[in-house]
Amino acid sequence: MNRTDLASTIAQRTGVSVKDANAVIGGFNDVILEAIGRGEKVQLPGLLTIERVDRAARTGRNPRTREEIQIPASKAAKVTVGSKLKAAAKGE
Repeated sequence: MNRTDLASTIAQRTGVSVKDANAVIGGFNDVILEAIGRGEKVQLPGLLTIERVDRAARTGRNPRTREEIQIPASKAAKVTVGSKLKAAAKGE
């Protein structure tokens, strides 16, 4: 399902226009990105949790040359799947 399909489905189920559903999806994306950028955790109970995590600096290895390289510390987004989403994936 892509964004167009999602907007159409939301519009049908809620009785709003596709344009309004698209605006809500866009706003949702913006809010999530801003919150994660500030380091806040976003929780949708039963569905998913998104949070920013710190990755420590570490030593890696170039697979081609086998030479050791230093990988700098970084930040990443961590997504944890909720119980309802797990059940849906299992077909329950």
